[in-house]
Amino acid sequence: MTKLAVVSGGGTGIGRAIAAELAARHEVVLLGRRAEVLKQAAEELTRGGGSVRAVAADLCEPDDVRRAADEITDGGRTVDVLVNNAGGNFAPHPADDLATIREQYLRNLGGNVLPVVLLTQALLPALRRPGGRIVTVTSIAAFRGNASYGAAKAALHPWSTELAGQLAAGGITVNVVAPGYVAGTEFFRDRMTPEFHRQRSAQAPVGRGGTVTDIAGLVGYLAGAGAGFVTGQIIQINGGALMGRG
Repeated sequence: MTKLAVVSGGGTGIGRAIAAELAARHEVVLLGRRAEVLKQAAEELTRGGGSVRAVAADLCEPDDVRRAADEITDGGRTVDVLVNNAGGNFAPHPADDLATIREQYLRNLGGNVLPVVLLTQALLPALRRPGGRIVTVTSIAAFRGNASYGAAKAALHPWSTELAGQLAAGGITVNVVAPGYVAGTEFFRDRMTPEFHRQRSAQAPVGRGGTVTDIAGLVGYLAGAGAGFVTGQIIQINGGALMGRG
């Protein structure tokens, strides 16, 4: 039977690139809140030669997560790869008053931590043993600031390393990919201008910003058979913008 990969936040940007990378060797399920965006991505990736389907769900809601997990594993399907990519900065503007700060932290912790933890927990019984792969995409912000968003992404690092220890005996690997600046996504929205891109790209010693295919290639390696001895790692991919810290 064809191997099965699940990619949350798979409709656009990094998630879609990861889905395209995995579709060469897996049947892929795209997860996210926006049904039409997911449907379009799945259709385009399928036309490209893959087997890709969309399952719309709000991964912050337990009932939605249970429904999505049941649909993904219908018929006793085994999940070979789970890529936790859903998230974003839901409070991009700084605040001074306590009520707004509280709201920003709750929004970012909820929007970045809950989709990862709930989806992983729901699919754990179906993950292949041995050989399953869990890869969670965080951010360089987990190492250097960006307030509530950075805090939310940083929370996923110890969670992932603890899970890696728990699942190692079953032959499941758990790793984190922490990208630096990457163009070609919806993340920066109206902040993305030629000057913004130039400044961000200049932060990396390699002299350019990252691409979604850069990230997808690393995730593809971690999802593959050759990465069975790599687990519990936080792997940065940022062109040297932040060196020597894992």
